[in-house]
Amino acid sequence: MALPSTYVKGFHDEEAVGRMEYRRFGHTGMVVSKLAIGGATFSNLFGPVDEEEGIATIHKALRQGINYVDTAPYYGQGKSEELIGKALKTVPRKAYYLTTKVGRYERDPKHAFDYSAKKTRESLEKSLKLLGVDYVDLLQIHDIEFAPNLDQILNETLPMVEALKKEGKVRHIGVSAYPIGILKEIITKAPGRFDTVLCYSRYTLADDTLLDYIPFFKEQKVTLICAAVHAIGLLTNQGALPTHPASQELKDVCLKAAELCKANGVELGKLAMYYALQLEGPAIFLVGVQNRKQLDSNVDALLNGLSDEEKKCLKVLKEEYFTKSWNWEGVEIEAYWKAIKGTK
Repeated sequence: MALPSTYVKGFHDEEAVGRMEYRRFGHTGMVVSKLAIGGATFSNLFGPVDEEEGIATIHKALRQGINYVDTAPYYGQGKSEELIGKALKTVPRKAYYLTTKVGRYERDPKHAFDYSAKKTRESLEKSLKLLGVDYVDLLQIHDIEFAPNLDQILNETLPMVEALKKEGKVRHIGVSAYPIGILKEIITKAPGRFDTVLCYSRYTLADDTLLDYIPFFKEQKVTLICAAVHAIGLLTNQGALPTHPASQELKDVCLKAAELCKANGVELGKLAMYYALQLEGPAIFLVGVQNRKQLDSNVDALLNGLSDEEKKCLKVLKEEYFTKSWNWEGVEIEAYWKAIKGTK
């Protein structure tokens, strides 16, 4: 494929852009890099953030041809959007596609979610200011499984997002969730009104649930975004935070997998990235990185594949460690509603 329309002479590393793999982003007209940058790691969700390194990481990703950046108000209550906005100040607007979300905001359960039309408009206006742009290429309704019901999403949140699109502040509309069944349900109830669906951690070394849904999304002509293929840190040598909602069984398996990788001088995160990238169906794969070293590892998995030693480790992991599909669906929802009831 020729250089994408996001290429800017003088800003990009032309050779690197020429090596990057691009995909058509459904019917949107966008042509996006197969590997995209997720903004959750540019917040305090996963520990302290080095702002200077974060900005340098974004710049390096963009210069080498990654042209899609995803964030949300929930990621550090605006901190991710603020950092990304600082990074983008020196980047031509033509060089990237930018997405954010509405609906999920705070870590405190009492103030975590608000899918009202009023909050949706206020949220986007704030996001645009923090990001330093006049519009976003995609606005997604965030984690709809936490809404009181889908009627509010369909009758209040979505109409407001559509209004914002008419005003030119949003180019395309998407929706996200961890349970894939609810994504299928909302697309069925609102045919033709969503351009994208984002699911996270549902196609990884440890979970292949997404495979059952790809034909449906393809049939509905909805573009699929596959995020968090490292299962929110579980599938890395560093490991996940203690608060991760996965079962202890899955945490133990991932810990053993990381130990095997470390013993062989291999990064589990790279294997997880490579494994996910082989899947046909998603237009892009969102990955959260905090620094240039992590960025390089994921780009290496995309462009160069695995070494013989890495291939051996991956084979052992699939045959002896990740022998079934695990997920933590329902765990966070149950905890959320329990917390809400406990505050009344």
